[in-house]
Amino acid sequence: MPEADLALIRDAAVEAGQIALGFWRGAYRRWDKDAGAGPVTEADLAVNARLETLLRPARPDYGWLSEESPDDAARLSARRVFVIDPIDGTRAFIDGHEGFAVCIAVVEAGRPVAGVVHLPARGQTYAASADGPATRDGRPIRPAAGRLPGATVLTAKSALAPEHWRGGQVPAVQREFRPSLAWRLCLVAEGRFDAALSVRPAWDWDIAAASLIAERAGCAATDRSGGTFRFNGVMPQSAGLVVANPALHAELLAGLADPAAPPQLRAVT
Repeated sequence: MPEADLALIRDAAVEAGQIALGFWRGAYRRWDKDAGAGPVTEADLAVNARLETLLRPARPDYGWLSEESPDDAARLSARRVFVIDPIDGTRAFIDGHEGFAVCIAVVEAGRPVAGVVHLPARGQTYAASADGPATRDGRPIRPAAGRLPGATVLTAKSALAPEHWRGGQVPAVQREFRPSLAWRLCLVAEGRFDAALSVRPAWDWDIAAASLIAERAGCAATDRSGGTFRFNGVMPQSAGLVVANPALHAELLAGLADPAAPPQLRAVT
């Protein structure tokens, strides 16, 4: 079943990506979500709608969790759930940059069993199932073997503030950034960068597919405290993330300070 699901969501991501490209660098409506939740566009909603027409009839018993759909508590009792980000990296999309992705995962018992991250403007598709290799465009990928000091880390500048590190000792890393969180994990999975780090809460739809891809490539992928990701909970967020080869992952975890307080999470309504 994971391989059948992977084929389904890979095809859906590529098709929906064409919807996104039809809007990209064109004229379309955009606005800000409530409560400072970031921008959204006509394209996000159109991609989401197309994914619904492709996926829900194909797996009518699967639940649905998408950034651009009203949440439905019925997903909590479903055996498997689609976890969707129609456009991860909406700001990049609005700015006309290539770094946005269509993200789809199938989650069972809290863990992803199939995941796809498709970058339409770059023509790249990362994919993995729970019992298969991680690939980019069909070719297996592996992480780099970087260690501290000097590892290349995809992260926000704020994550390297002293308050996030034990004793204020920020590790000696080379910081880079990419707009799509899912893409960051995939870039680590294929060895383009050594690690991805976030000290902020991460939504399920941003990381469910990409975390599976990273794990199947050979990365350790956990929350910022080293806990296993569990998706499709009542609160669909994780407490940050650390993704890297196992040795570097351990080094980064050892240096991170314990979070001062739990993240503010969105409850199902």
